[in-house]
Amino acid sequence: MDSVKKVYDFLENAGNFYLATTEGDQPRVRVYGAMLYFEDRIYIMAFNQTNATKQIAVNPKAEICTFKGQTLRISCKLIKDDRQVVKDAMMAKMPVLKPITGENGENAVMYYLSDATATFFKLMEPVETINF
Repeated sequence: MDSVKKVYDFLENAGNFYLATTEGDQPRVRVYGAMLYFEDRIYIMAFNQTNATKQIAVNPKAEICTFKGQTLRISCKLIKDDRQVVKDAMMAKMPVLKPITGENGENAVMYYLSDATATFFKLMEPVETINF
């Protein structure tokens, strides 16, 4: 199995994940659930004009963490992708978002994970690391 797809499948199976960004010297963490595997990349979706999108614009470094029988932690950069095809793919996957994001996803911001290190942990011990 493709290693990026393995990371995505774990995130998808977990359902929700926590995204950590920074605001100045203060970490900020929030729960997310909108994710997409597209063109061999993992994408997450945020809403326009939120604190998260403002923080990512200043510092694209982020961490993602989730748990489903084991822990997955991803250190990465979030790269904005404004292409309509990406938004369309997200809306096709999660049509429930359309009332919030707009019919064409105009209120959504799509980011893909870049320079990522994904580490799976069991009982605090790393068991596998995937770089992508």
